Amino acid sequence: MTNKNNSTVLGAWTFFASAHAIDVCGINGLPLTPNSIRVLGRFQKLRSLKHPGLCTYLDIKRGKHERVMIVSEHYQDNLQNLEMRSSLKSPKLLAKFAFEVLDALSYLHMHDIIHRCLSPQSIRFDCEGHVKVSNYGLYYITECGTTVSFPIGVPKYMPPEVLARGMIDSCSSRKCDIWSLGIILLELTLEISLWSDFTLENLLKEILSLLKFDNGHEIVAHIVKYYDSSVKYESSPISLQLLIEECLNPISNSRPESHQLLSHPFFEEHMLTEDFKTTVFPLSFLSTQLRCNGYEKMVKLDSKIDDHLSKRPLQELYYLWQLAGGDLEAELRRQELIKAKPPIVTVSKIITCEGEEFGHEKDQAFLLDDSVSILPLEPLKHRLRDVDYDIYYPLIEYSLNGISPSSFFATLKDTSKLPLVIKEKDVEYQLHRIVLFKRLLEAYPYKRTLISQECKLDIPPLYRPWVWAALLEIEGDIQEGYDSIDKETPTPTDRQIEVDIPRCHQYDELLSSPVGHQKFKRILKAWVVSHPQYVYWQGLDSLCAPFLSLNFNDEALAYACLSAFIPKYLHNFFLKDNSAVIQEYLAKFSHLIAFHDPELTNHLDNIGFIPELYAIPWFLTMYTHVFPLHKIFHLWDTLLLGQSSFPLCIGVAILKQLRNNLLSYGFNECILMFSDMPEIDIQRCVQDSIKIFCSTPKSITYRVHEKVSPKIKKPFEANVRFSSSESMTDPDLFMVPLPIAELKSEVSPRISAEDLLDLLDLSPDSKNKSRSSIKMLVIDIRSSEEYPFIGRKLYILSFM
Repeated sequence: MTNKNNSTVLGAWTFFASAHAIDVCGINGLPLTPNSIRVLGRFQKLRSLKHPGLCTYLDIKRGKHERVMIVSEHYQDNLQNLEMRSSLKSPKLLAKFAFEVLDALSYLHMHDIIHRCLSPQSIRFDCEGHVKVSNYGLYYITECGTTVSFPIGVPKYMPPEVLARGMIDSCSSRKCDIWSLGIILLELTLEISLWSDFTLENLLKEILSLLKFDNGHEIVAHIVKYYDSSVKYESSPISLQLLIEECLNPISNSRPESHQLLSHPFFEEHMLTEDFKTTVFPLSFLSTQLRCNGYEKMVKLDSKIDDHLSKRPLQELYYLWQLAGGDLEAELRRQELIKAKPPIVTVSKIITCEGEEFGHEKDQAFLLDDSVSILPLEPLKHRLRDVDYDIYYPLIEYSLNGISPSSFFATLKDTSKLPLVIKEKDVEYQLHRIVLFKRLLEAYPYKRTLISQECKLDIPPLYRPWVWAALLEIEGDIQEGYDSIDKETPTPTDRQIEVDIPRCHQYDELLSSPVGHQKFKRILKAWVVSHPQYVYWQGLDSLCAPFLSLNFNDEALAYACLSAFIPKYLHNFFLKDNSAVIQEYLAKFSHLIAFHDPELTNHLDNIGFIPELYAIPWFLTMYTHVFPLHKIFHLWDTLLLGQSSFPLCIGVAILKQLRNNLLSYGFNECILMFSDMPEIDIQRCVQDSIKIFCSTPKSITYRVHEKVSPKIKKPFEANVRFSSSESMTDPDLFMVPLPIAELKSEVSPRISAEDLLDLLDLSPDSKNKSRSSIKMLVIDIRSSEEYPFIGRKLYILSFM
């Protein structure tokens, strides 16, 4: 059954979800969620399924008029191929085939997925001859067929109880897949195609008539007699006959489950239960278990075999295909799976007062067409034809230190200096980054430091979810911890959560889906329940949104990231009484503005436009209430590398971009501008934030309510430079907490003696000659009682 030419390809197919009537609203008064959005949200579960007997789903996209387009792993050969059917005549090969199909079905059923469309066409084979079940999950993503206008299933392989209830129903059990497998095995045993000469009407009548029999033996005897194939059937192994008859039991409750059939005597006779029963589940990047088990030994490929790209994961191939210019909808149009029609022929029917209809019939395109379009990879391979093979197998230490004589790597180094939006569209550069980060993530947590170093350059979007988790130091069995939290018992915050979620980033297709709302609620409830010292404040939903969007199929990881993010950047912000925390944060923000832009501070103070009027949503949501998600991703890529004071610098960078307008506006104009935030160049904002952070004495952003790492005994004690005459344990060097009222009354910030010593160490012959000469006047204003030195000292510092 081996076919070396049957290599893995990317396949795409499309269908229409049913459209809602115009101006129809739900019970909450909001417009109904489009069915294509509902399908898209439920589809994400299929993307998380990983099994060697399943064709992997890669992506789903929405088009116009409720069109849905799906991309998956695809193989050309299927069971309809006569050559493939003839190769299964041997009982051992037939047993292997049936076992692999059952193993895949058992995995689906374990995840509450009913195939419902199992047929020879949906059973495909890879180049090694192993089964790859495709076209699964359609029944699940369409909510039992209620969100599409066509029936789901192949009538010939549907069990009679489903046909009796109607093709569109929500009562199907996973036992219907067992019936479908029984019909397929019977066809292979008899070497015929059942009911191929029947009309659809007669076919349905014939299958429904099978309900009159009491057991599967009688059904098989009836079919065998009709086709006069008793000799062929009786010559097959008795255990195979028993398997088929058990699958074709007309009483669905009496049919065995898929996992039960894996121990059937038919498979035990051929020694398959031990060889194939173990299912391989991929380990998470964040797992501390050994991840090299099952990996093929990586060796240098022969020079004649230059298709290194095909060795990469399918998700990477599809991602690079898109960067290389691949357009899913355009490709489906080119291959005529999407056919454009003149607008005139799509005009609705005309209905007279008497009820008589005129016009075109229902468009057949709204029915299911399971034809698969092959996405061409040749343009991508052509684009990457000059890529050094070394890029596919990086030596991490060498790559990070830039040790490579290749001119191609020199080109990548030049590309790394380009703007982020350009780097994220560059195919060669992204290939280099995703290969490197995949290696680093596989070595996590042992390469956590190297991951952080590479993130300073940029983060490849494909692996951003796991890179963020690594930066937040997430590891261990997070799923067990998340499962142990009670997310079902009603709490006083449920009502507020339900009100906030439908307003949170609902332009995003995933987050606006019903599945997205359910995940939102579970994660937020889990956080509230597991942090009893805090309360739910509006804004927590916005903080959750980036993590849920990136980890839509891994709620546990989204929850773990949220739980690690809040203590680091929003320590005590969610206390029931958080006024002291907020007021201190805003006071430090005002001081930071005054330090970097005194003119802007004076103007805003004169018109009474204080940070309390605009900045609280910024900091409480870490800007997720201000920017769309695609900008938040770029902003947080840098934020997660910084300290808890970095968000203050981002706020100053935003004001810097709006500076000209702010200086020319009065109070009312400023209020209007911040009620509808102007467009912000997020890349410039990030760069300005870094400059502001690096040029700010760290004591300016010192906060009493800041969470201090247990590794540092006192604030800023690490990395302090002291003169030889000073004691490293002198408490007078550190910042002293001040009352909130005093902080707010001071316009300019204070710095610590520690930072003053750092400034004193700056010499006039500094290497940085780009900055203009700055003179600093330092006056000691303390009284002799506070500082028992005779006289005062005046320091004049000049540095470049």
